[in-house]
Amino acid sequence: MNFNDFSSPAFFENPYPLYEKIRNAGPFVQFGPNAFVTGRMLIVEALLRDRGMGKNYMPGVIVRYGESAPSQPVFQTLSRTFLMMNPPTHTRLRARLTKAFNGRQMTRLKDIVESTVNRLADRLAAKPEFDLMTEYATPLPVEIICGLLDVPIEHGTQLGDAASRMVTAMDLAPLSDALLRDANEGAQTLDAYFRAVVAERRANPGDDIISSLLATGGEGGSLTDDEVIANVILIFTAGHETTSNMIGNTLLALSRHPQQLAALRREPALTSKAVTECMRYDSSVQMVVRTALEEVTVGGVTLAPGTIVFMLIGAANRDPDVFADPDRLDIERADAGRALAFGGGIHFCLGARLAALEIETALKTLLERFPDLQLAELDRPQWRNRHNLRGVQSLPARQHVSPYVSPYASPFVSL
Repeated sequence: MNFNDFSSPAFFENPYPLYEKIRNAGPFVQFGPNAFVTGRMLIVEALLRDRGMGKNYMPGVIVRYGESAPSQPVFQTLSRTFLMMNPPTHTRLRARLTKAFNGRQMTRLKDIVESTVNRLADRLAAKPEFDLMTEYATPLPVEIICGLLDVPIEHGTQLGDAASRMVTAMDLAPLSDALLRDANEGAQTLDAYFRAVVAERRANPGDDIISSLLATGGEGGSLTDDEVIANVILIFTAGHETTSNMIGNTLLALSRHPQQLAALRREPALTSKAVTECMRYDSSVQMVVRTALEEVTVGGVTLAPGTIVFMLIGAANRDPDVFADPDRLDIERADAGRALAFGGGIHFCLGARLAALEIETALKTLLERFPDLQLAELDRPQWRNRHNLRGVQSLPARQHVSPYVSPYASPFVSL
């Protein structure tokens, strides 16, 4: 097993056959010098809870890119985020971020999400055909996070593009030189933009997450500008592709399972359960990484200090030892909530509540406002060539069905 196994067109189209092979091969599969992969739910759950497993970001970068890689701007930016840190630094940063997300601006969370979803739906209402990814799923989390950070929505497209380029550096397989340059440029664009915003917000604080992070004192202590900038970039990035891809994956999964979709249309109260099951079935987050900070034994295997483990969330979420008939989509599955779409342990996704609300509201609004909506029948949609984040590039749709019956098969299926 090597990096190339995760870079084939077949893998990007459907990673689950490879995941099954990895689960069947054992609790851990050798992946490289001092590096393993695992796709078993019980192993992943145990590792995420074990305080002996933590973040040691740069060694993982070196494994993939060589000894000189840590000097690259994108890896420098990512290394300063609380996502890549261990206690007590992680505890201090997360405390401040948690406080920011629980501040007064979050009391408006539901209204912000609903108004943004309906504004995007209004734009679609006048169009007979549109792309649900580029015109709905992608701008939704960008506009919401721009509102929470109090930055102009019109800047969201440029920032979103930069974020997309930056996070490719988190993929399992190494990037080409050209893509790594793009990732560096994305990181530098975000750093320059938010560095200017932080300077302005220090002088003129407002009622937003950035201002809350800059506030002195309180639980976790004050943060430096570099800490604020890096973690604002993380907030923007984490709230971008993970959510937009999950909206797309949810719509695609339901369109491919018309009986499940029909059940959801009959009973909209199932929306939350449907989203939870879709996150288990085809999560946008496919992988997380941890390093053994000390000797750790799990699944009968002892990991030496410094061992890097790539944990395949997508594989764990379809582990037949945990989920009955795991390759079947069932929006009323009782144990879907056990899935690891938001990670686990001390690094459980800080924005999980916001992401779930966005996805649920996006799905419910779409089904309510567009009762005759049809998606193009995508037997082989164009998946993004990503390892850690899974999502489609486009979802063509139309909202009016012509009374004319074509002698040719329609490329659309009802949603």
